[in-house]
Amino acid sequence: MMNRFEGSASREAKIRYLDGDFQIILAGSHVICAMTGKTIPVDELRYWSVARQEAYVDADASLEAEKRAGALPNQRR
Repeated sequence: MMNRFEGSASREAKIRYLDGDFQIILAGSHVICAMTGKTIPVDELRYWSVARQEAYVDADASLEAEKRAGALPNQRR
């Protein structure tokens, strides 16, 4: 089960992203999307990169990050 934030009203959370889960290092209400700069409530966090330790607001932002990193199969680096 995903970790949930407990309190910490409008502070940015510090999170360690793991495979299929994440660990809250510093409690907060949200994280920031690495691609769009949009705020993502911790309880709505669904997309992230373990390798880059980044959060993404949606699947499109996650895909764009993978493209920029050259991390997609058959993608030239």
